Amino acid sequence: LCCECGQFHLVLDNHLYNFQDEVDDELICHICLQPLLQPMDTPCGHTYCFKCLENFMQEYNFCPMDRKKLSFQQCHKSSLLVRNLLDKLVVLCPFKAECQQTMQRCELEAHLQNRCPGFKKYKSEQQRKKSPISKGKEDLPTKVETNTPKDLEVLSGGSSLVAESSAAAVVSLGTAEPGLVNPAFEETEEGENLPQRTSLVAETNTIEIHREDPEEELGMRIVGGKDTPLGNIVVQEVLQDSVIAADGRIAPGDHILEVNGVNISSVTHCQAVSFLRHPGPVLHLMVLQEKGFSNKTAQQDSTSATNREVIHVTLIKRDRSEPLGIKLIRKTDEAGIFILDLLEGGLAAKNGKLSRNDRVLSINGQDLRQGTPEAAAQIIQTTESRVNFVVLRQPSVQLSEPVEDGSTSNSSSSSNGGSPVYHRRRLDQNHYRRKSNYQKGYISHEKTVAIKKEPKESLGITIGGGRDNKNKLPIYVTSVQPIGCLFRDGRIKRGDVLLSINGIDLTHLNYYEAVSALKSNAASHSVVLKALEVLSLNSTEPSLDTKEQGFSWSPLWITWLGLPSYLHCCQDIVLTKGNLESWGFSIVGGFEESKGNQPFFIKTIVPGTPAFRDRKLKCGDEIVAVNGVPAIGMSNSELIPMLKEQRNKVTLTVVSWPGSLV
Repeated sequence: LCCECGQFHLVLDNHLYNFQDEVDDELICHICLQPLLQPMDTPCGHTYCFKCLENFMQEYNFCPMDRKKLSFQQCHKSSLLVRNLLDKLVVLCPFKAECQQTMQRCELEAHLQNRCPGFKKYKSEQQRKKSPISKGKEDLPTKVETNTPKDLEVLSGGSSLVAESSAAAVVSLGTAEPGLVNPAFEETEEGENLPQRTSLVAETNTIEIHREDPEEELGMRIVGGKDTPLGNIVVQEVLQDSVIAADGRIAPGDHILEVNGVNISSVTHCQAVSFLRHPGPVLHLMVLQEKGFSNKTAQQDSTSATNREVIHVTLIKRDRSEPLGIKLIRKTDEAGIFILDLLEGGLAAKNGKLSRNDRVLSINGQDLRQGTPEAAAQIIQTTESRVNFVVLRQPSVQLSEPVEDGSTSNSSSSSNGGSPVYHRRRLDQNHYRRKSNYQKGYISHEKTVAIKKEPKESLGITIGGGRDNKNKLPIYVTSVQPIGCLFRDGRIKRGDVLLSINGIDLTHLNYYEAVSALKSNAASHSVVLKALEVLSLNSTEPSLDTKEQGFSWSPLWITWLGLPSYLHCCQDIVLTKGNLESWGFSIVGGFEESKGNQPFFIKTIVPGTPAFRDRKLKCGDEIVAVNGVPAIGMSNSELIPMLKEQRNKVTLTVVSWPGSLV
């Protein structure tokens, strides 16, 4: 039974409603002949339900009405006026015997969940039907092998997991599938006793930071933002002798969810920097912190199917790109995917029906009982509006070690053992190519500045970066002084990357070599500088330059991402691990049909793992190759198996940009 419309239908099918009055023909879908749901307009002027049109376009390439050539990508959501008219259609409660109320169609779900006596009675009856299922743990494997019907599986073809089959689902899902090979761990000799596996512990904390000087910088670098594949704002580094370091409670890898009560889990990078740079004597931060692994309790090991419940939840996105705010992981000791956390202020948290530890059985009818987080992410990201979850609610337990992820969340892998060896990539090696400006909000522009000057007149600039820098940055301008020829000319600006001076390449020089080259060439009568300027195309972003005051200046992390690949300096990081470990980091990004090629970024590094102990890999690092194989063009679901195939050693080629200083 669908908990949104109160009627029986396949998960892949539209909701069913009992309308009080006859509905105008203009509001009828000519595929299903029912009032429109999530109406979509075609370029030829016809309107259909989203699901009807999506299913039709999987088999045909024309409009059902006039048979004109059509692709689903050409269609768009109907106007707000049409959607509001449809939502206001009056419907009858489907539980006529116990409830005779009428309401607008958009109000039916809330009515069923909170006020309808008929739906409440139905749920109670279903709960009673489940109670005989709860058997001892020892009986479960036999029941699964002999009694689980094949048609329980939620196939993409359309058989559904509905409330009536929840009892059998609980039995089958509560057992260890004997044939399952968990990618998180390597196989050992048959019969060997494996050590007890551990669980990943994550928690949300509110931290109060006090500053004697209200304008003193906090002393941490951040990466991420909703305008990047990372999504969340993540701490990349905590500077020594800083306010944050002195407090001691915030560490690299922490996700910052709120600043002074303001939710920043879904803001742009620049907006987050602006919030964190806001002066004040006291700063309240809410952070999500992954604490590493702890031993599982005996209580967890004895968990059976008792009190488990199958729940249907629908989240409605305003557009395809809107995140749900759900972090998905895999356990080491059970197939499928689980909800690790719901980000405060996200769609899922506001809806309130999903919970931590819920096991995801299906999304939009796609069976995920043996699925992966990246498969779930792919379904969510390609869904236009309505995301239908079927989840198994379990007793409260700690979440086991994550293996992979791909939605708003992260994939995780961990490692240990061995002494990782770090190799510096030679600067004359070929660079791994990717699209220079994958960011929609930034564009890089190369410019040539020719200046006539007096021989003793200085250029009047200060610089930063250099390939001896720990991030191996190109040379960039940190200030243009009000003396010197470049200030007078006005074309070289703070933040510009210097490419050459009088034909001398600056892109491979360390800091002192670059200073020497600039000084020696400034002694001539004419200077020709080539520089790269990274421009923001978003005029609504806060102007950070005017708000810096006590903050030392350095380029924002997001501007480095706009640089072309020939300015990237790659470095190889070698990680080693034992057989019973994963690599200890999570990744996001990769190719998506809706967004094209995006870089892969490190989002999380799990405490206590080899990636954490090695100290070279950082949140926000871009993975450009794995064991020499370029990652460009790969999807998340292609790269993660490649990482898992590496038994005890992997070489990651990364580009590391410094996070924005706050």
